[in-house]
Amino acid sequence: MRVLVTGGAGYIGGTAAAILLERGFDVTVLDDCSTGHLEAVDSRATFINGSILDNATVAKALQGVEAVLHFSAKSLVGESVTKPEIYWNTNVNGARILLDEMRTAGIKKIVFSSTAATYGEPKEIPITENSETKPTNPYGASKLAVDYMLTSEAIAHEIAAISLRYFNVAGALKSSSGWLAERHDPETHLIPNILRASDTAPLKVFGSDWPTQDGTCIRDYIHVVDLIEAHILALGAATAGSHQIINLGSGGGYSVREVITATEKVLGRQVPAEFVERRAGDPAVLIADITKAESILGWKPSQNIEDMVRDTWDSFQ
Repeated sequence: MRVLVTGGAGYIGGTAAAILLERGFDVTVLDDCSTGHLEAVDSRATFINGSILDNATVAKALQGVEAVLHFSAKSLVGESVTKPEIYWNTNVNGARILLDEMRTAGIKKIVFSSTAATYGEPKEIPITENSETKPTNPYGASKLAVDYMLTSEAIAHEIAAISLRYFNVAGALKSSSGWLAERHDPETHLIPNILRASDTAPLKVFGSDWPTQDGTCIRDYIHVVDLIEAHILALGAATAGSHQIINLGSGGGYSVREVITATEKVLGRQVPAEFVERRAGDPAVLIADITKAESILGWKPSQNIEDMVRDTWDSFQ
């Protein structure tokens, strides 16, 4: 089977392409490298350097393809607030063009890399697929719009679609072309920032008095390899005329203190950290219920927070 991986020059998409190739799939990658990196594209893949917003480029990328893994998107929450037009254009119009060209080419299967940001600030924990969707930023809203789009496309055009919603992706994969890992500027994710903490620039922990077991916020993390395993399983589970929403996560979440402790075990030393005031709007706990992923996909995470930290650290070396 040939699979199109949109956004395949990025951290998650590049990992997906590498794992698919190792599993014996043929892979086409579509990416304009505006945020991705050309060196992240596996040399065994067919690479189309172009935009998801260009119909002709998308049509070319879909040639010979039987299914699509759609990762191509803008994904910075803060930027989505200051530049919402970019997110509506890339994330929503890009998906619209992709679905139009899929229909023209007769391609009926798509797995969409969605986000738990579609839920906003949930009223219930853990978050289930039936929880209210009330995104608090244009990034989450744009992803939710694509989910709605997929539901109507499945009904009207008999496509087989699954959206996978998740929070924080971490870890790294050592591929034939080197490490595939997070590369953000500025870096906002916890694990890379913990690993870079120093005596002169200690990690800032926002609050130590949250209503949790150790007083720090709890968040859901998923290793990028586990994430891609779920996407591949979803390719097999998607059924014609149906769009399913499935949450992914750790199954329980990790507190900031637990992530720091895991990092200290990996590094063999103490991580410099200072506790500061809470950030306004931060929920105490954000974790997803993954019961549906277990039942529909037969999926459970295989790697824990120490694995995520260790692989990220190794990718730095």
